[in-house]
Amino acid sequence: MEIMLENLFPILTQQIHGKKLVYLDNAATTQKPVAVIEALNNAYTSWNANVHRGVHYLSQVATRHHEEARQKVADFLGAKSSDEIIFTKGTTDSINMLAFSFGERFVHEGDEIIVSYLEHHSNIVPWQMLCERKKAILRVIPLRDDLSVDIEAFESLLSTKTRLISIAHVSNVLGIINPIRQIIQIAHRHNVPVSIDAAQSVPHIPVNVQELDCDFLSFSAHKMYGPTGIGVLYGKQELLNQMVPYQGGGEMINHVRFEQTTYNTLPYKFEAGTPDFVGSYGLAAAIDFINQTGRDKIARYEEELTTYMEQQLAAIDDVVVYAAGQPKAGAVSFNVGNIHPFDIGTLLDQQGIAVRTGHHCAEPLIDYLHIPGTVRASVAVYNNKSDIDLFISALKKSISMLS
Repeated sequence: MEIMLENLFPILTQQIHGKKLVYLDNAATTQKPVAVIEALNNAYTSWNANVHRGVHYLSQVATRHHEEARQKVADFLGAKSSDEIIFTKGTTDSINMLAFSFGERFVHEGDEIIVSYLEHHSNIVPWQMLCERKKAILRVIPLRDDLSVDIEAFESLLSTKTRLISIAHVSNVLGIINPIRQIIQIAHRHNVPVSIDAAQSVPHIPVNVQELDCDFLSFSAHKMYGPTGIGVLYGKQELLNQMVPYQGGGEMINHVRFEQTTYNTLPYKFEAGTPDFVGSYGLAAAIDFINQTGRDKIARYEEELTTYMEQQLAAIDDVVVYAAGQPKAGAVSFNVGNIHPFDIGTLLDQQGIAVRTGHHCAEPLIDYLHIPGTVRASVAVYNNKSDIDLFISALKKSISMLS
Protein backbone atom coordinates (compact mmCIF):
# COMPACT_ATOMS: atom_id res chain seq x y z
CA MET A 1 0.00 0.00 0.00
CA GLU A 2 1.37 3.45 -0.89
CA ILE A 3 -0.12 6.94 -0.71
CA MET A 4 1.73 9.31 -3.01
CA LEU A 5 1.10 12.82 -1.67
CA GLU A 6 4.62 14.27 -1.61
CA ASN A 7 3.88 16.69 -4.47
CA LEU A 8 1.07 18.27 -2.41
CA PHE A 9 3.65 19.54 0.11
CA PRO A 10 5.86 22.25 -1.46
CA ILE A 11 8.54 22.19 1.26
CA LEU A 12 9.38 18.56 0.48
CA THR A 13 10.62 19.38 -3.03
CA GLN A 14 13.78 21.08 -1.77
CA GLN A 15 17.23 19.68 -1.12
CA ILE A 16 19.10 19.88 2.20
CA HIS A 17 22.91 19.92 2.02
CA GLY A 18 22.59 18.86 -1.61
CA LYS A 19 20.49 15.81 -0.72
CA LYS A 20 16.80 15.00 -1.15
CA LEU A 21 14.94 16.10 1.98
CA VAL A 22 13.62 13.13 3.95
CA TYR A 23 11.48 14.65 6.68
CA LEU A 24 11.03 12.26 9.62
CA ASP A 25 10.37 14.78 12.40
CA ASN A 26 6.60 14.70 12.11
CA ALA A 27 5.95 14.08 15.81
CA ALA A 28 7.38 17.58 16.40
CA THR A 29 5.44 19.22 13.57
CA THR A 30 4.06 18.17 10.20
CA GLN A 31 4.48 19.93 6.87
CA LYS A 32 1.53 21.72 5.30
CA PRO A 33 -0.27 20.77 2.08
CA VAL A 34 -1.02 23.34 -0.60
CA ALA A 35 -4.69 23.37 0.46
CA VAL A 36 -3.81 24.60 3.96
CA ILE A 37 -1.32 27.19 2.69
CA GLU A 38 -3.88 28.51 0.20
CA ALA A 39 -6.57 28.62 2.91
CA LEU A 40 -4.38 30.85 5.10
CA ASN A 41 -3.54 33.09 2.14
CA ASN A 42 -7.20 33.30 1.15
CA ALA A 43 -8.22 34.31 4.67
CA TYR A 44 -5.74 37.18 4.83
CA THR A 45 -6.38 38.42 1.28
CA SER A 46 -10.16 37.98 1.06
CA TRP A 47 -11.99 38.33 4.37
CA ASN A 48 -9.62 39.29 7.19
CA ALA A 49 -11.74 40.98 9.88
CA ASN A 50 -12.37 40.45 13.57
CA VAL A 51 -15.06 37.89 14.32
CA HIS A 52 -18.29 38.12 16.36
CA ARG A 53 -20.36 41.24 16.96
CA GLY A 54 -19.20 42.95 13.75
CA VAL A 55 -22.10 44.07 11.56
CA HIS A 56 -20.06 44.64 8.39
CA TYR A 57 -19.66 42.07 5.61
CA LEU A 58 -16.06 40.97 6.20
CA SER A 59 -16.70 40.37 9.90
CA GLN A 60 -19.77 38.32 9.07
CA VAL A 61 -17.80 36.18 6.61
CA ALA A 62 -14.93 35.69 9.07
CA THR A 63 -17.37 34.73 11.84
CA ARG A 64 -19.10 32.21 9.60
CA HIS A 65 -15.80 30.55 8.63
CA HIS A 66 -14.63 30.48 12.26
CA GLU A 67 -17.82 28.84 13.55
CA GLU A 68 -17.97 26.46 10.59
CA ALA A 69 -14.43 25.38 11.55
CA ARG A 70 -15.61 24.75 15.12
CA GLN A 71 -18.41 22.52 13.80
CA LYS A 72 -15.94 20.73 11.52
CA VAL A 73 -13.73 19.96 14.53
CA ALA A 74 -16.78 18.71 16.46
CA ASP A 75 -17.71 16.40 13.58
CA PHE A 76 -14.08 15.25 13.23
CA LEU A 77 -13.95 14.27 16.90
CA GLY A 78 -17.51 12.97 17.10
CA ALA A 79 -18.49 15.52 19.76
CA LYS A 80 -22.14 15.96 20.69
CA SER A 81 -22.04 19.70 20.11
CA SER A 82 -19.71 22.39 18.79
CA ASP A 83 -20.18 24.05 22.21
CA GLU A 84 -17.80 21.35 23.50
CA ILE A 85 -14.98 22.62 21.23
CA ILE A 86 -12.73 25.27 22.77
CA PHE A 87 -10.13 26.85 20.48
CA THR A 88 -6.73 27.23 22.17
CA LYS A 89 -3.13 27.89 21.10
CA GLY A 90 -2.36 24.16 21.06
CA THR A 91 -2.16 21.07 23.23
CA THR A 92 0.01 22.75 25.87
CA ASP A 93 -2.41 25.66 26.16
CA SER A 94 -5.36 23.26 26.31
CA ILE A 95 -3.87 21.27 29.19
CA ASN A 96 -2.89 24.43 31.08
CA MET A 97 -6.42 25.76 30.64
CA LEU A 98 -7.86 22.50 31.90
CA ALA A 99 -5.48 22.30 34.87
CA PHE A 100 -6.49 25.80 35.97
CA SER A 101 -10.23 25.74 35.24
CA PHE A 102 -10.89 22.16 36.33
CA GLY A 103 -8.53 22.54 39.27
CA GLU A 104 -10.16 25.71 40.57
CA ARG A 105 -13.55 24.03 40.55
CA PHE A 106 -12.87 20.42 41.56
CA VAL A 107 -9.45 20.04 43.25
CA HIS A 108 -8.78 20.72 46.93
CA GLU A 109 -6.06 20.09 49.50
CA GLY A 110 -5.15 16.39 49.71
CA ASP A 111 -6.82 15.49 46.40
CA GLU A 112 -4.88 13.53 43.79
CA ILE A 113 -4.20 13.79 40.05
CA ILE A 114 -2.83 10.78 38.13
CA VAL A 115 -0.46 10.91 35.14
CA SER A 116 1.95 8.30 33.69
CA TYR A 117 5.68 7.96 33.08
CA LEU A 118 5.03 8.36 29.34
CA GLU A 119 3.89 11.97 29.52
CA HIS A 120 5.18 15.00 27.68
CA HIS A 121 6.20 17.87 30.00
CA SER A 122 3.01 19.71 29.00
CA ASN A 123 1.00 16.93 30.64
CA ILE A 124 3.14 16.97 33.80
CA VAL A 125 4.10 20.54 34.69
CA PRO A 126 0.57 22.09 34.61
CA TRP A 127 -0.59 19.40 37.05
CA GLN A 128 2.45 19.99 39.27
CA MET A 129 1.58 23.70 39.31
CA LEU A 130 -2.01 22.85 40.21
CA CYS A 131 -0.85 20.57 43.01
CA GLU A 132 1.39 23.33 44.36
CA ARG A 133 -1.50 25.82 44.34
CA LYS A 134 -4.01 23.46 45.89
CA LYS A 135 -1.69 21.35 48.07
CA ALA A 136 -2.81 18.33 46.08
CA ILE A 137 -0.75 15.23 45.20
CA LEU A 138 0.50 14.03 41.81
CA ARG A 139 0.50 10.24 41.37
CA VAL A 140 2.40 8.51 38.54
CA ILE A 141 1.45 5.26 36.79
CA PRO A 142 4.56 3.04 36.50
CA LEU A 143 5.56 1.11 33.39
CA ARG A 144 5.95 -2.60 32.74
CA ASP A 145 9.19 -4.08 31.45
CA ASP A 146 7.91 -3.70 27.87
CA LEU A 147 7.38 0.05 28.58
CA SER A 148 3.59 -0.16 28.40
CA VAL A 149 1.60 1.39 31.25
CA ASP A 150 0.96 -0.95 34.16
CA ILE A 151 -2.82 -1.21 34.19
CA GLU A 152 -2.96 -3.14 37.49
CA ALA A 153 -0.78 -0.53 39.17
CA PHE A 154 -2.95 2.20 37.67
CA GLU A 155 -6.11 0.75 39.17
CA SER A 156 -4.42 0.44 42.56
CA LEU A 157 -3.62 4.18 42.47
CA LEU A 158 -7.29 5.13 42.21
CA SER A 159 -8.93 6.23 45.44
CA THR A 160 -11.70 8.45 46.77
CA LYS A 161 -9.18 11.30 46.58
CA THR A 162 -8.55 10.91 42.82
CA ARG A 163 -9.99 13.86 40.91
CA LEU A 164 -8.64 13.33 37.38
CA ILE A 165 -6.48 11.07 35.21
CA SER A 166 -4.54 12.88 32.48
CA ILE A 167 -2.72 10.60 30.07
CA ALA A 168 -1.32 10.54 26.54
CA HIS A 169 -3.17 8.51 23.94
CA VAL A 170 0.14 7.95 22.14
CA SER A 171 3.61 8.46 23.65
CA ASN A 172 5.45 11.25 21.85
CA VAL A 173 8.76 9.48 22.55
CA LEU A 174 8.02 5.80 22.00
CA GLY A 175 4.97 5.97 19.74
CA ILE A 176 3.22 3.45 22.01
CA ILE A 177 -0.58 3.48 21.76
CA ASN A 178 -1.94 3.35 25.29
CA PRO A 179 -5.00 1.15 26.04
CA ILE A 180 -7.06 4.28 26.39
CA ARG A 181 -10.51 2.66 26.31
CA GLN A 182 -9.56 0.34 29.16
CA ILE A 183 -8.09 3.23 31.17
CA ILE A 184 -11.28 5.28 30.71
CA GLN A 185 -13.54 2.35 31.63
CA ILE A 186 -11.57 1.65 34.83
CA ALA A 187 -11.52 5.34 35.78
CA HIS A 188 -15.24 5.75 35.19
CA ARG A 189 -15.99 2.74 37.39
CA HIS A 190 -14.44 4.86 40.14
CA ASN A 191 -16.32 7.99 38.96
CA VAL A 192 -13.07 9.68 37.94
CA PRO A 193 -12.93 11.80 34.73
CA VAL A 194 -10.17 11.28 32.16
CA SER A 195 -8.28 13.83 30.08
CA ILE A 196 -6.54 12.62 26.92
CA ASP A 197 -3.45 14.23 25.42
CA ALA A 198 -4.21 13.39 21.80
CA ALA A 199 -1.45 15.46 20.17
CA GLN A 200 0.18 12.29 18.81
CA SER A 201 -2.97 10.27 18.11
CA VAL A 202 -5.35 12.60 16.25
CA PRO A 203 -2.95 12.93 13.25
CA HIS A 204 -2.49 9.18 12.90
CA ILE A 205 -5.55 7.19 14.00
CA PRO A 206 -9.32 7.81 14.07
CA VAL A 207 -10.42 9.33 17.38
CA ASN A 208 -14.07 9.62 18.44
CA VAL A 209 -14.66 11.22 21.83
CA GLN A 210 -18.13 9.75 22.31
CA GLU A 211 -16.97 6.24 21.50
CA LEU A 212 -14.00 6.63 23.86
CA ASP A 213 -16.23 8.36 26.42
CA CYS A 214 -13.30 10.57 27.46
CA ASP A 215 -14.16 13.66 29.47
CA PHE A 216 -11.52 15.95 27.97
CA LEU A 217 -9.21 15.74 24.96
CA SER A 218 -6.50 18.07 23.63
CA PHE A 219 -4.64 18.33 20.32
CA SER A 220 -2.65 20.74 18.15
CA ALA A 221 -3.31 21.69 14.53
CA HIS A 222 0.37 21.87 13.55
CA LYS A 223 0.89 18.15 14.18
CA MET A 224 -1.94 17.27 11.77
CA TYR A 225 -0.96 19.30 8.68
CA GLY A 226 -2.54 22.51 9.98
CA PRO A 227 -1.10 25.87 11.03
CA THR A 228 0.88 26.59 14.18
CA GLY A 229 -0.59 28.47 17.10
CA ILE A 230 -4.02 26.87 17.23
CA GLY A 231 -5.36 23.78 18.94
CA VAL A 232 -8.43 22.40 20.65
CA LEU A 233 -9.67 21.45 24.08
CA TYR A 234 -12.70 19.17 23.89
CA GLY A 235 -14.71 18.80 27.07
CA LYS A 236 -18.03 17.27 28.00
CA GLN A 237 -20.57 20.05 28.20
CA GLU A 238 -21.72 19.24 31.74
CA LEU A 239 -18.15 19.53 33.04
CA LEU A 240 -17.22 22.65 31.06
CA ASN A 241 -20.33 24.40 32.36
CA GLN A 242 -19.17 23.85 35.93
CA MET A 243 -15.63 25.10 35.34
CA VAL A 244 -14.43 28.68 35.83
CA PRO A 245 -12.89 30.74 32.98
CA TYR A 246 -9.15 30.48 32.45
CA GLN A 247 -8.60 34.09 31.36
CA GLY A 248 -10.55 37.33 31.47
CA GLY A 249 -11.11 39.92 28.77
CA GLY A 250 -13.26 40.41 25.72
CA GLU A 251 -15.49 37.69 24.23
CA MET A 252 -15.65 35.59 27.41
CA ILE A 253 -18.05 37.99 29.12
CA ASN A 254 -21.80 38.50 29.13
CA HIS A 255 -21.97 41.79 31.02
CA VAL A 256 -19.17 43.76 32.66
CA ARG A 257 -19.82 46.09 35.59
CA PHE A 258 -17.28 47.35 38.09
CA GLU A 259 -19.39 45.73 40.78
CA GLN A 260 -19.62 42.33 39.04
CA THR A 261 -18.99 40.59 35.70
CA THR A 262 -21.06 37.75 34.32
CA TYR A 263 -19.55 35.22 31.94
CA ASN A 264 -20.53 34.13 28.45
CA THR A 265 -21.94 30.73 27.56
CA LEU A 266 -19.94 27.85 26.08
CA PRO A 267 -17.66 27.78 24.27
CA TYR A 268 -16.90 31.49 24.48
CA LYS A 269 -16.35 31.78 28.23
CA PHE A 270 -13.01 29.99 27.67
CA GLU A 271 -11.95 32.07 24.65
CA ALA A 272 -10.89 35.47 25.95
CA GLY A 273 -9.73 38.00 23.36
CA THR A 274 -9.61 37.87 19.58
CA PRO A 275 -9.48 34.20 18.52
CA ASP A 276 -7.18 32.87 15.82
CA PHE A 277 -9.93 32.86 13.22
CA VAL A 278 -7.41 32.46 10.39
CA GLY A 279 -5.84 29.51 12.20
CA SER A 280 -9.23 27.86 12.67
CA TYR A 281 -9.84 28.20 8.92
CA GLY A 282 -6.46 26.56 8.28
CA LEU A 283 -7.31 23.80 10.74
CA ALA A 284 -10.57 23.19 8.89
CA ALA A 285 -8.59 22.84 5.64
CA ALA A 286 -6.27 20.33 7.33
CA ILE A 287 -9.28 18.31 8.51
CA ASP A 288 -10.63 18.34 4.94
CA PHE A 289 -7.26 17.04 3.73
CA ILE A 290 -7.28 14.20 6.28
CA ASN A 291 -10.91 13.30 5.57
CA GLN A 292 -10.36 13.31 1.82
CA THR A 293 -7.28 11.11 2.17
CA GLY A 294 -9.17 8.81 4.54
CA ARG A 295 -8.51 8.45 8.26
CA ASP A 296 -8.58 4.66 8.24
CA LYS A 297 -6.38 4.63 5.14
CA ILE A 298 -3.87 6.95 6.81
CA ALA A 299 -3.80 4.76 9.93
CA ARG A 300 -3.16 1.55 7.95
CA TYR A 301 -0.53 3.18 5.74
CA GLU A 302 1.41 4.73 8.59
CA GLU A 303 1.25 1.50 10.57
CA GLU A 304 2.90 -0.24 7.62
CA LEU A 305 5.59 2.44 7.42
CA THR A 306 6.28 2.39 11.16
CA THR A 307 6.49 -1.41 11.25
CA TYR A 308 8.81 -1.41 8.23
CA MET A 309 11.05 1.22 9.81
CA GLU A 310 11.23 -0.65 13.12
CA GLN A 311 12.13 -3.88 11.33
CA GLN A 312 14.88 -2.18 9.34
CA LEU A 313 16.29 -0.57 12.48
CA ALA A 314 16.23 -3.81 14.46
CA ALA A 315 18.34 -5.49 11.78
CA ILE A 316 21.27 -3.09 12.36
CA ASP A 317 23.95 -4.17 14.86
CA ASP A 318 24.01 -2.27 18.17
CA VAL A 319 20.69 -0.53 17.51
CA VAL A 320 18.27 -0.62 20.46
CA VAL A 321 14.65 0.10 19.54
CA TYR A 322 12.60 1.14 22.56
CA ALA A 323 9.24 -0.57 23.12
CA ALA A 324 10.01 -2.84 20.16
CA GLY A 325 7.02 -4.83 19.03
CA GLN A 326 4.50 -2.63 20.86
CA PRO A 327 1.60 -1.18 18.83
CA LYS A 328 2.76 2.25 17.66
CA ALA A 329 1.42 5.31 15.88
CA GLY A 330 3.91 7.22 13.80
CA ALA A 331 7.08 7.27 15.89
CA VAL A 332 10.03 4.98 16.66
CA SER A 333 12.80 5.83 19.16
CA PHE A 334 16.20 4.17 19.20
CA ASN A 335 19.86 4.45 20.19
CA VAL A 336 23.03 3.02 18.71
CA GLY A 337 25.52 1.48 21.16
CA ASN A 338 27.39 4.18 23.07
CA ILE A 339 26.97 6.81 20.33
CA HIS A 340 25.21 9.95 21.56
CA PRO A 341 21.87 10.51 19.81
CA PHE A 342 22.85 14.11 18.99
CA ASP A 343 25.82 12.87 16.96
CA ILE A 344 23.57 10.50 15.00
CA GLY A 345 21.09 13.28 14.32
CA THR A 346 23.80 15.68 13.18
CA LEU A 347 25.26 13.24 10.64
CA LEU A 348 21.80 12.28 9.40
CA ASP A 349 21.05 15.97 8.80
CA GLN A 350 24.19 16.27 6.65
CA GLN A 351 22.65 13.57 4.45
CA GLY A 352 19.26 15.31 4.16
CA ILE A 353 17.50 13.25 6.84
CA ALA A 354 15.53 15.24 9.42
CA VAL A 355 14.95 13.42 12.72
CA ARG A 356 14.62 14.56 16.33
CA THR A 357 17.15 13.86 19.08
CA GLY A 358 17.17 14.48 22.83
CA HIS A 359 14.68 13.96 25.63
CA HIS A 360 11.67 15.06 23.54
CA CYS A 361 10.20 17.08 26.42
CA ALA A 362 9.80 13.86 28.40
CA GLU A 363 12.70 13.88 30.85
CA PRO A 364 11.05 11.61 33.45
CA LEU A 365 10.73 8.84 30.83
CA ILE A 366 14.31 9.33 29.62
CA ASP A 367 15.55 9.20 33.24
CA TYR A 368 13.48 6.06 33.75
CA LEU A 369 15.30 4.46 30.80
CA HIS A 370 18.72 5.61 32.16
CA ILE A 371 19.76 7.10 28.82
CA PRO A 372 20.80 10.62 27.68
CA GLY A 373 18.03 10.74 25.08
CA THR A 374 16.98 8.96 21.91
CA VAL A 375 16.91 9.40 18.16
CA ARG A 376 13.25 9.60 17.13
CA ALA A 377 12.11 9.05 13.57
CA SER A 378 8.44 9.79 12.97
CA VAL A 379 6.37 9.41 9.82
CA ALA A 380 3.45 11.20 8.20
CA VAL A 381 1.17 10.39 5.30
CA TYR A 382 3.58 11.95 2.74
CA ASN A 383 6.44 9.62 3.69
CA ASN A 384 7.05 6.33 1.88
CA LYS A 385 9.30 3.26 2.02
CA SER A 386 11.85 5.00 -0.19
CA ASP A 387 12.22 7.62 2.57
CA ILE A 388 12.77 4.85 5.11
CA ASP A 389 15.36 3.17 2.89
CA LEU A 390 17.25 6.45 2.47
CA PHE A 391 17.10 6.99 6.24
CA ILE A 392 18.42 3.49 6.99
CA SER A 393 21.23 3.86 4.45
CA ALA A 394 22.22 7.24 5.93
CA LEU A 395 22.04 5.79 9.45
CA LYS A 396 24.39 2.93 8.54
CA LYS A 397 26.83 5.42 7.03
CA SER A 398 26.61 7.59 10.16
CA ILE A 399 27.28 4.61 12.43
CA SER A 400 30.28 3.64 10.34
CA MET A 401 31.70 7.16 10.61
CA LEU A 402 31.15 7.34 14.37
CA SER A 403 32.33 3.86 15.31
